[in-house]
Amino acid sequence: MRIGVVGAGRIGAHHAAVLAALAGVECVVADADHDRAAALAARVGARAAPSPEAVFDGGADAVVIAATTAAHPALIARAARAGLPAFCEKPVALDVPGTLHALREADAAGTLLQLGFQRRFDAGFRAARAALRAGRLGRVHTIRAVTSDPAPPPAAFLAQSGGLFRDCLVHDFDAVRWLTGREVTEVYARGATGGASAALFREAGDVDTAAVVLTLDDGTLVTATATRCNGAGYDVRMELSGELDQWVVGLDARTPATSAEPAGPPPPARPWAGFLERFAPAYRAELEAFVAAVRGEAPNPCPGREGLYALLVAEACETSRRENRPVRVGAAPAPAPAPD
Repeated sequence: MRIGVVGAGRIGAHHAAVLAALAGVECVVADADHDRAAALAARVGARAAPSPEAVFDGGADAVVIAATTAAHPALIARAARAGLPAFCEKPVALDVPGTLHALREADAAGTLLQLGFQRRFDAGFRAARAALRAGRLGRVHTIRAVTSDPAPPPAAFLAQSGGLFRDCLVHDFDAVRWLTGREVTEVYARGATGGASAALFREAGDVDTAAVVLTLDDGTLVTATATRCNGAGYDVRMELSGELDQWVVGLDARTPATSAEPAGPPPPARPWAGFLERFAPAYRAELEAFVAAVRGEAPNPCPGREGLYALLVAEACETSRRENRPVRVGAAPAPAPAPD
């Protein structure tokens, strides 16, 4: 199977290395900067395509979209028109109209579209989901989610990221839905900006730290916090508290936290440094699942429409932060019928 990776940046490079190492897969790398694609291909043992268009014009059996966010909708549509199954890094698009358009293209073509919510493939998240669904926690009354980046991203990324809710917390919103099987009905969000990077975030119309209260459709309360300024390291955790037990995802010897208790565990000698390191097995597992789905050996584990549900929560959070009020999350609209 020949799989094209469109985008040779940080996440594209990671995906290309994983695919190039999979048995029965030939990886082809393409980027608007051909030299960058060629260098990546040489590094991971892949082949470089002369251009992204070459991937779609009969040169691949499937495509992995890891280009800049703004390019995702057009590349999804291009893959659909070429009849190619596609894996796309989140988001499908930064707004609802763009997301619906891309989903309509994939639906009209009948092509597989898998979205890159890698936490669904993390061993800890999967174990917590199984425990919750098996009733081991009893009634879950509270969920607490934490996502903390160790340092702000470059200014150029911030300007096109969609903001902290759409770029970062959207992973928590999807994970909560996937873990519980419930929908978010209302949000109340606040944001803050300070410190040395304050001007950077204000210029982008973004915040460096946010806190959200989510209400699920069964009344369960969820708190989700995120920051770009967690100097201790990269921290992703989720606590599920029930009447029978409490489970924590992301609590291990590398969690970047120091216990204040005299008998508590020591601080980690090597805390998690970033998302690629923390979720490396999950990134591999989601691409293995994509290959299996393309081969018809398994169903699509994360259909593109899942990105629409998480985006609606993120957009409600942005409205809540801006207007300082609780906001109801709207129902997901259906993609418009495809043109004849």
